[in-house]
Amino acid sequence: MAWRGCVMKWAKTEFVSPRNTTSRSCRLSFYNQQRCGFRREAKRPDTKKGNVSQETNPSPPEAGTPGPPPPPKAPRPTLFKPLMFTVGFTGCSFGAAAILQYETLKSRVQTAKHEEESEKFLQGSQDMAYWHDWWNQLSGFQQQLILLMSMADDFWSSLTEGQRTVTGIIAVNAVVLCLWRIPAMQRRMIKYFTSNPASKTRCVPMILSSFSHYSIIHMVANMYVLWTFSSGIVSLLGKEQFLAVYLSAGVISTMVSYMCKTASGRLYPSLGASGAVMAVLAAVCAKVPEAKLGIIFLPVVTFTAGNALKALVAIDTAGLILGWRIFDHAAHLGGALFGVWYVAYGHKLIWRKREPLVKLWHDMRSRGAGGSRPGGAPGVDGGSGGPGPQ
Repeated sequence: MAWRGCVMKWAKTEFVSPRNTTSRSCRLSFYNQQRCGFRREAKRPDTKKGNVSQETNPSPPEAGTPGPPPPPKAPRPTLFKPLMFTVGFTGCSFGAAAILQYETLKSRVQTAKHEEESEKFLQGSQDMAYWHDWWNQLSGFQQQLILLMSMADDFWSSLTEGQRTVTGIIAVNAVVLCLWRIPAMQRRMIKYFTSNPASKTRCVPMILSSFSHYSIIHMVANMYVLWTFSSGIVSLLGKEQFLAVYLSAGVISTMVSYMCKTASGRLYPSLGASGAVMAVLAAVCAKVPEAKLGIIFLPVVTFTAGNALKALVAIDTAGLILGWRIFDHAAHLGGALFGVWYVAYGHKLIWRKREPLVKLWHDMRSRGAGGSRPGGAPGVDGGSGGPGPQ
């Protein structure tokens, strides 16, 4: 019986396998015919021909047959939302800067009062012997940590107000640079930290791309220029006004880049703080055109700030006209023009008219203080809430 079973199984295999082979060969020849076209199918009935044509419509055309017509050109992106975002963000930046200046002045007054009270307390109750005994009670590690913190505090105090202000901007750019090195963050970084008028997300990247650098050299170059001109721009405008100008310049330069890209049809992404940095550089050079500047690697070569600004504007203009894509020349020009316009006219039109907003904020704070303390006086003397226009 076992042999009979083996023979029967062998016989079935022999008789079944040719049939399967035939069906497979038919299928293979059918697919080969599909790939080679269907010019020989005219002899088949119309029903089969219709079935075959329905099955083969989704397949791509062959090299010998004409392909489908090219898709219509995509319409140019509308820039109404980015324009409204630019106007709104710029207004909010200067409004927040005016309120920040008010709060900074208020905190300085309160800090000065607390420092006077603490100095009187220390002079009347404690002497150097107390602090000597306290220092001896600390461990070696604690003493080294306190010395390190003291050195860091001395270094921070040695910086100018402008350098201390841009330190935070440099730190944010460094963090974003590190995020570009994380593979899992690539899609989000491209979506939110690169500006492209053809992208679906166009408003938020206008500000986030101003803190985004993919190349270390690109970031170091921009941050070096910002660090160099930080003391001058902050001494001219103040810390709060500088932050408003820097953030607004980043958005405005991106808007100019959007407009030029849409007009030329070259829709490609951009990133970097070059537009905002160009606004800072142009503002300082326009305000102090006779200042002497130099190149870090060529200290012998010197030139005036006005000539440097003219050369940079000429190079970016040529790059925009000739279609150079090494840099985003439209963003550079937008930032530079905004910086020149602000120190010439924008400061008078925007910053010097902040007093109504500051008074409104002061009244709101005073009502809050009066609600918690009946008959309480405002926290800071003076209705302007800040120093006079700079």
